[in-house]
Amino acid sequence: MRLTPLAAGLPATVPFVGPETQERAMGRRFAARLGANESVFGASPDAIAAMAAAAAEAWQYGDPEMHDLKAALAAHHGVAPANVVVGEGIDGLLGNLVRLLVAEGTPVATSAGAYPTFAYHVAGFGGRLVTVPYRDDAEDPEALLLAARRAGAPLVYLANPDNPMGSWLPAARIAEMVARLPGDAVLCLDEAYADFAPPDAIPPVDPNEPRVIRMRTFSKAHGMAGARVGYAIAHADLAAAFDRVRNHFGVGRIAQAGALAALADRGWLGKVVAEVAAARASIAAIAEANGLVALPSATNFVTIDCGRDGGFARAVLDGLVARGVFVRKPSVAPQDRCIRVTAGRPEDLAVLAAALPEALAAAQ
Repeated sequence: MRLTPLAAGLPATVPFVGPETQERAMGRRFAARLGANESVFGASPDAIAAMAAAAAEAWQYGDPEMHDLKAALAAHHGVAPANVVVGEGIDGLLGNLVRLLVAEGTPVATSAGAYPTFAYHVAGFGGRLVTVPYRDDAEDPEALLLAARRAGAPLVYLANPDNPMGSWLPAARIAEMVARLPGDAVLCLDEAYADFAPPDAIPPVDPNEPRVIRMRTFSKAHGMAGARVGYAIAHADLAAAFDRVRNHFGVGRIAQAGALAALADRGWLGKVVAEVAAARASIAAIAEANGLVALPSATNFVTIDCGRDGGFARAVLDGLVARGVFVRKPSVAPQDRCIRVTAGRPEDLAVLAAALPEALAAAQ
């Protein structure tokens, strides 16, 4: 097999091991699926109906321009359709953004331990990651700016609210960071969890700002992770550049129909946000009952400090997995002292509440 030198030098790895892979290895299903930050509360009934209806037309390609969905998203955010890019989830959009801005050897600034798919794409296109540590379990804009300036990085990545820690930065701090970006650098602002965030965490949308591209998804609050629909809001010139590299048929007809209906159902979105807030409180209570600390969260998950080091947290995670609870954890110290639990239904959290004491005892 004749791979390119770049591809041949990459490790044979993926950012995540899926729960299905773990279930096949165990020979049984998880009793509580609380690791991938999916919405166990499901998609809007309107979205499900729209996707079911569109299934009869699945013999047709989806609209490659995604005209109706882009128009609806533009109206929702008060921008022009030319400012909207739709792609196969934020993961797909990240890959195209990196492809547009990063060549072999190009430095890219991000946080060590931040969402790993971004780093995966940078490596895949030959970029050079320049990382900074988290500060107080949150991303550090000042350190990212300094790293970008020193390295001459044309691209900086920051998630707000953050995955995997659940922390968030105020909108004013994000706006200050954008204003201080060096040269013609672009900030990729990953707002996958914006629907769960307090209002003062999300800056107003400015489609004429060329230094930032904001990414959103239907995978979290809208409960459509399996459909793979994400979108970005950017300056029209950057948005248009995506047409040079994107998979024009990457978002299928069924997914487009579902996203359009989900966007219109604001009542369902509000219900899910309320369910998630209640679940976060329940997870925090479960953690406290076991002598652990739940970190504040503006997402659909709660990061729990296990109180020791990464090895102990890994043992707790393994103990939960062995007891039928799928969870994940941060990968880089000192955040790796934690586990991360997705908001679940009462019955899911009852499984967690029963398994956590046993997992902790086994990890001691």
